[in-house]
Amino acid sequence: MFTDFKIIDGRPLTVQVKEYLKQWITKGKGRVDQKLPSTRELSTMLGISRNTLVTVYSELEEEGFIYTIHSKGSFVSKVGIASVPSWSLDWEQKLNRKTQQAVEYDLMKRDLRGEKGMINFASIAPDEKLFDLANVKRAFLDRMSLEGEILLNYGYAKGYKPLIEYLTGYMETKGVDMEGKDILITNGFTEAYDMLVSSLAVPQKRIICENPTHHTAIKISRLHGFDITGIPMDQDGVRLELFEKALQEQEFGLAYLTPSYHNPTGIVMSAEKRVEVLRLLARYRIPLIEDGFNEELRYSGSHMAPLAAFGGEGNSIIYLGSFSKILFPGIRIGWIAADRALIDALVSVKRARNIHTSTLDQAVLYQYFHNGNFEKYLKRAKSEYKRKHELAVQYCGEYIPYKRLTGSGGLHLFIELEDQCNAREILAECYAQGVVFTAGDVFYTDGGGANTLRLGFSRVSDEELRHGIEIIGRAVQKRVEA
Repeated sequence: MFTDFKIIDGRPLTVQVKEYLKQWITKGKGRVDQKLPSTRELSTMLGISRNTLVTVYSELEEEGFIYTIHSKGSFVSKVGIASVPSWSLDWEQKLNRKTQQAVEYDLMKRDLRGEKGMINFASIAPDEKLFDLANVKRAFLDRMSLEGEILLNYGYAKGYKPLIEYLTGYMETKGVDMEGKDILITNGFTEAYDMLVSSLAVPQKRIICENPTHHTAIKISRLHGFDITGIPMDQDGVRLELFEKALQEQEFGLAYLTPSYHNPTGIVMSAEKRVEVLRLLARYRIPLIEDGFNEELRYSGSHMAPLAAFGGEGNSIIYLGSFSKILFPGIRIGWIAADRALIDALVSVKRARNIHTSTLDQAVLYQYFHNGNFEKYLKRAKSEYKRKHELAVQYCGEYIPYKRLTGSGGLHLFIELEDQCNAREILAECYAQGVVFTAGDVFYTDGGGANTLRLGFSRVSDEELRHGIEIIGRAVQKRVEA
């Protein structure tokens, strides 16, 4: 009895013993009215102090798991878990079509995943070694000292007011006219996009976007019954003649575009194309969801204002922002900047779904901004990512015989190989040699992209970067020569 108890370092021993005995009782290992060993006996059996057992027995009795009879000892109480006939069912047969689709689209289950020790080009998350931990701790302590009791209670569905005010100013520095507009805080881009496509009534459940495009947007759109028309891209953004042709031939309920450091291509849409795209959307009266993905990770060239800034006083553009790719993705903070009436309705949707985004996370992020740390961190991060970006481009040029390479900013490159090269076959070969990347076909709206791949460089060392790209290059070269 009790031979399977194992002490875990770093946890209070009293808590460990108490949890162990609770499970021993609730799982039926201890019979009702069974006498427990005395604290002296159990301390010898478990190799811990008797005082710890005295405390544990006292707390278990207080919580009703055991009872004590004077001069006789402690006994197992009757816990409210009765033995009833059990039955089982096949839960996979109970899943609705939307859930089945979610499983089908889940890359974490479907694609090859990087294992520990591998060179992982599949991730486009920021490098945690760059995180400004000392100032995050300081921001946490600063905010908790000011309003800790408030931050640990329920918050507001719309978001933490100081952060909303900060983000309003942040959008204005991007050139966005926030008059008549408002902001809703969300759990990153994913919740923001999901809320929008599930909340808007549109005449046609069809979305026009770039091809390729963000896999998460494809997945969510299809889960909500939208058809997707993707428009191929040139080096400066979506191909306008094909974009206009699609608008002429089909009716669309929404447009979804990522004009800056596009995922997955890294392409930046030119100012001329931004103007023309908005002119076309205005002509056909199609509201636009703009993904502000990676806007801050510009390594060269002049600042390019978001489409929401080009939209001026109009309210047809919905901007989705997130700091996940540059600043602490573990703090799931994103936002929707849109017309005030739309935000007001989405606040009710947010409240119905998950009440609010973590107030504590919002407050710590706000304080980090307020303390002036963001600009310093961003400067340091951009310098390091720019260096890695240049190395990645250099090594790709040396080792990979590609047809096209794009990505002028952000944390990844997109590579188009010769038509006869299948990226999934190359991935399987590289995986066996300890290298993983993302096959590009998952980003295409029409089943294309078999000869493309996305290469994330943010979390690999310089040596891994060179060695991993060299392995990919050899696999590609073998197919080109064949």
